[in-house]
Amino acid sequence: MIEIDWGKQAGLLPVVVQDEASKDVLMLAYANKDALELTKKTGYAHYFSRSRNSLWKKGETSGNLQKVVSVKLDCDGDTLLYIVNQTGAACHTGERTCFFTELYRGV
Repeated sequence: MIEIDWGKQAGLLPVVVQDEASKDVLMLAYANKDALELTKKTGYAHYFSRSRNSLWKKGETSGNLQKVVSVKLDCDGDTLLYIVNQTGAACHTGERTCFFTELYRGV
């Protein structure tokens, strides 16, 4: 079993967030140990804000909650994947996903 490597990135892991139903990638955030524990304890996505240097629950003020279905760890032990049921928009802009700007599409 792969263990979480909290040492690589100053105790923070990137979290890729994917919608269970649509399979869309909704956002990228960061989690520390406390955020991950709160996520597992409550069943709702919690993250660590690098700009505010604090924990936050996704949707706590907006109502756009992320009910966590599954948390997966990548093969290097340094990135998490949250599979969620998203309520409302995932992006603070009001878009469903933070990845709404297409920079390139191959032929």
